[in-house]
Amino acid sequence: MFDDLLYNFYRSIKLDKSLYKDPKSFENLSLYYAGIIIITNGIAGLVAQNNFIKDMSAVYGIDNLYNTSFLMALFSSLLGWLVWSTLIYIIGVKLFSENKKIVNFKSVLIVVGYGHAPGLFRFFTILPELLLPIIIITELWIFASLSMGVKEILNFKSNLKSFGVVILSFLIILLIFSYLVGGGFNFAATS
Repeated sequence: MFDDLLYNFYRSIKLDKSLYKDPKSFENLSLYYAGIIIITNGIAGLVAQNNFIKDMSAVYGIDNLYNTSFLMALFSSLLGWLVWSTLIYIIGVKLFSENKKIVNFKSVLIVVGYGHAPGLFRFFTILPELLLPIIIITELWIFASLSMGVKEILNFKSNLKSFGVVILSFLIILLIFSYLVGGGFNFAATS
Protein backbone atom coordinates (compact mmCIF):
# COMPACT_ATOMS: atom_id res chain seq x y z
CA MET A 1 0.00 0.00 0.00
CA PHE A 2 2.65 2.52 1.02
CA ASP A 3 4.76 1.41 -1.94
CA ASP A 4 1.95 2.35 -4.32
CA LEU A 5 1.66 5.80 -2.74
CA LEU A 6 5.41 6.42 -3.04
CA TYR A 7 5.47 5.09 -6.60
CA ASN A 8 2.59 7.37 -7.66
CA PHE A 9 4.24 10.29 -5.85
CA TYR A 10 7.50 9.60 -7.68
CA ARG A 11 5.75 9.36 -11.05
CA SER A 12 3.92 12.61 -10.39
CA ILE A 13 7.02 14.64 -9.50
CA LYS A 14 8.82 13.07 -12.47
CA LEU A 15 5.97 14.34 -14.70
CA ASP A 16 5.39 10.81 -15.97
CA LYS A 17 2.25 10.97 -18.07
CA SER A 18 1.86 7.19 -17.90
CA LEU A 19 0.62 7.78 -14.32
CA TYR A 20 -2.59 9.22 -15.77
CA LYS A 21 -2.93 6.59 -18.50
CA ASP A 22 -2.60 3.68 -16.09
CA PRO A 23 -6.05 2.48 -14.90
CA LYS A 24 -4.45 1.33 -11.63
CA SER A 25 -3.81 4.99 -10.82
CA PHE A 26 -7.56 5.53 -10.47
CA GLU A 27 -8.53 2.39 -8.57
CA ASN A 28 -9.23 1.55 -4.94
CA LEU A 29 -6.98 3.64 -2.71
CA SER A 30 -5.96 6.25 -5.29
CA LEU A 31 -8.34 8.87 -3.94
CA TYR A 32 -6.87 8.36 -0.47
CA TYR A 33 -3.34 8.63 -1.86
CA ALA A 34 -4.30 11.89 -3.55
CA GLY A 35 -5.79 13.11 -0.25
CA ILE A 36 -2.61 12.21 1.63
CA ILE A 37 -0.57 14.17 -0.92
CA ILE A 38 -2.91 17.17 -0.56
CA ILE A 39 -2.77 17.10 3.25
CA THR A 40 1.01 16.72 3.26
CA ASN A 41 1.23 19.53 0.71
CA GLY A 42 -0.86 21.71 3.04
CA ILE A 43 1.52 20.98 5.92
CA ALA A 44 4.51 21.78 3.70
CA GLY A 45 2.83 25.05 2.75
CA LEU A 46 2.27 25.77 6.44
CA VAL A 47 5.97 25.25 7.12
CA ALA A 48 6.88 27.57 4.22
CA GLN A 49 4.41 30.24 5.34
CA ASN A 50 5.50 30.17 8.96
CA ASN A 51 9.18 30.31 7.92
CA PHE A 52 8.35 33.30 5.73
CA ILE A 53 6.61 35.04 8.62
CA LYS A 54 9.51 34.31 10.95
CA ASP A 55 11.95 35.63 8.34
CA MET A 56 9.91 38.81 7.79
CA SER A 57 9.74 39.42 11.53
CA ALA A 58 13.48 38.98 11.94
CA VAL A 59 14.61 40.98 8.91
CA TYR A 60 12.05 43.77 8.68
CA GLY A 61 10.60 43.87 12.17
CA ILE A 62 7.10 43.15 10.91
CA ASP A 63 5.19 41.71 13.82
CA ASN A 64 1.56 42.00 12.72
CA LEU A 65 1.72 38.89 10.52
CA TYR A 66 0.07 35.83 12.02
CA ASN A 67 0.94 32.16 11.88
CA THR A 68 -1.60 29.78 10.44
CA SER A 69 -2.69 26.93 12.68
CA PHE A 70 -2.23 23.29 11.77
CA LEU A 71 -5.97 22.64 11.61
CA MET A 72 -6.53 25.68 9.43
CA ALA A 73 -3.83 24.46 7.03
CA LEU A 74 -5.51 21.05 6.82
CA PHE A 75 -8.94 22.57 6.25
CA SER A 76 -7.75 25.05 3.64
CA SER A 77 -5.74 22.42 1.74
CA LEU A 78 -8.73 20.06 1.56
CA LEU A 79 -11.10 22.89 0.64
CA GLY A 80 -8.66 24.13 -2.00
CA TRP A 81 -8.43 20.61 -3.42
CA LEU A 82 -12.21 20.40 -3.75
CA VAL A 83 -12.57 23.88 -5.23
CA TRP A 84 -9.73 23.47 -7.72
CA SER A 85 -10.99 20.03 -8.76
CA THR A 86 -14.52 21.36 -9.18
CA LEU A 87 -13.35 24.26 -11.34
CA ILE A 88 -11.16 22.01 -13.49
CA TYR A 89 -14.08 19.61 -13.86
CA ILE A 90 -16.52 22.35 -14.86
CA ILE A 91 -14.12 24.17 -17.19
CA GLY A 92 -12.34 21.15 -18.66
CA VAL A 93 -15.08 18.54 -18.79
CA LYS A 94 -18.26 20.54 -19.15
CA LEU A 95 -17.25 23.74 -20.99
CA PHE A 96 -14.25 22.88 -23.18
CA SER A 97 -14.52 19.14 -23.73
CA GLU A 98 -13.00 18.03 -27.02
CA ASN A 99 -14.68 14.67 -27.21
CA LYS A 100 -17.48 12.65 -25.72
CA LYS A 101 -15.23 10.83 -23.26
CA ILE A 102 -16.94 10.49 -19.90
CA VAL A 103 -14.69 11.68 -17.08
CA ASN A 104 -15.94 11.38 -13.55
CA PHE A 105 -15.24 13.88 -10.79
CA LYS A 106 -13.26 11.31 -8.78
CA SER A 107 -10.70 11.10 -11.60
CA VAL A 108 -10.27 14.87 -11.55
CA LEU A 109 -9.85 14.79 -7.75
CA ILE A 110 -7.12 12.17 -8.12
CA VAL A 111 -5.33 14.14 -10.86
CA VAL A 112 -5.40 17.34 -8.80
CA GLY A 113 -4.17 15.45 -5.75
CA TYR A 114 -1.29 13.79 -7.59
CA GLY A 115 -0.53 17.06 -9.35
CA HIS A 116 0.28 18.67 -6.01
CA ALA A 117 3.07 16.19 -5.23
CA PRO A 118 5.85 18.69 -6.10
CA GLY A 119 4.53 20.97 -3.35
CA LEU A 120 6.03 18.61 -0.79
CA PHE A 121 9.42 20.10 -1.59
CA ARG A 122 8.26 23.18 0.34
CA PHE A 123 9.47 21.39 3.45
CA PHE A 124 12.94 22.55 2.33
CA THR A 125 12.06 26.19 2.95
CA ILE A 126 13.75 26.08 6.34
CA LEU A 127 16.59 28.09 4.80
CA PRO A 128 15.46 31.71 4.29
CA GLU A 129 17.56 32.08 1.12
CA LEU A 130 15.68 29.22 -0.52
CA LEU A 131 12.18 30.27 0.50
CA LEU A 132 11.10 32.27 -2.55
CA PRO A 133 12.88 30.13 -5.19
CA ILE A 134 11.39 26.92 -3.76
CA ILE A 135 7.88 28.36 -3.65
CA ILE A 136 8.10 29.65 -7.24
CA ILE A 137 9.64 26.44 -8.58
CA THR A 138 7.15 24.16 -6.82
CA GLU A 139 4.18 26.24 -7.96
CA LEU A 140 5.32 26.12 -11.59
CA TRP A 141 5.99 22.40 -11.17
CA ILE A 142 2.47 21.90 -9.81
CA PHE A 143 1.02 23.78 -12.80
CA ALA A 144 3.03 21.58 -15.18
CA SER A 145 1.96 18.41 -13.39
CA LEU A 146 -1.69 19.43 -13.32
CA SER A 147 -1.64 20.47 -16.97
CA MET A 148 -0.17 17.14 -18.00
CA GLY A 149 -2.70 15.21 -15.90
CA VAL A 150 -5.64 17.23 -17.23
CA LYS A 151 -4.45 16.71 -20.80
CA GLU A 152 -4.20 12.95 -20.29
CA ILE A 153 -7.53 12.31 -18.56
CA LEU A 154 -9.52 14.69 -20.76
CA ASN A 155 -7.76 13.60 -23.98
CA PHE A 156 -6.95 17.16 -25.00
CA LYS A 157 -4.88 17.46 -28.15
CA SER A 158 -3.13 20.62 -27.02
CA ASN A 159 -0.85 21.22 -24.06
CA LEU A 160 -1.89 24.87 -24.23
CA LYS A 161 -5.55 24.01 -23.74
CA SER A 162 -4.89 21.89 -20.66
CA PHE A 163 -2.58 24.59 -19.27
CA GLY A 164 -5.31 27.16 -19.96
CA VAL A 165 -7.87 25.11 -18.01
CA VAL A 166 -5.49 24.88 -15.04
CA ILE A 167 -4.55 28.58 -15.12
CA LEU A 168 -8.15 29.73 -15.58
CA SER A 169 -9.19 27.61 -12.61
CA PHE A 170 -6.31 29.05 -10.57
CA LEU A 171 -7.24 32.64 -11.49
CA ILE A 172 -10.85 32.05 -10.47
CA ILE A 173 -9.62 30.71 -7.13
CA LEU A 174 -7.46 33.83 -6.71
CA LEU A 175 -10.47 36.06 -7.45
CA ILE A 176 -12.63 34.19 -4.94
CA PHE A 177 -9.88 34.32 -2.31
CA SER A 178 -9.28 38.03 -2.92
CA TYR A 179 -12.98 38.69 -2.62
CA LEU A 180 -13.32 36.76 0.64
CA VAL A 181 -10.15 38.10 2.26
CA GLY A 182 -10.58 41.64 0.98
CA GLY A 183 -14.19 41.91 2.13
CA GLY A 184 -15.59 42.16 -1.38
CA PHE A 185 -14.68 44.22 -4.38
CA ASN A 186 -15.24 47.91 -3.93
CA PHE A 187 -14.99 49.62 -7.28
CA ALA A 188 -16.42 52.91 -6.03
CA ALA A 189 -13.95 55.78 -5.92
CA THR A 190 -13.16 57.03 -2.46
CA SER A 191 -12.83 60.71 -1.86
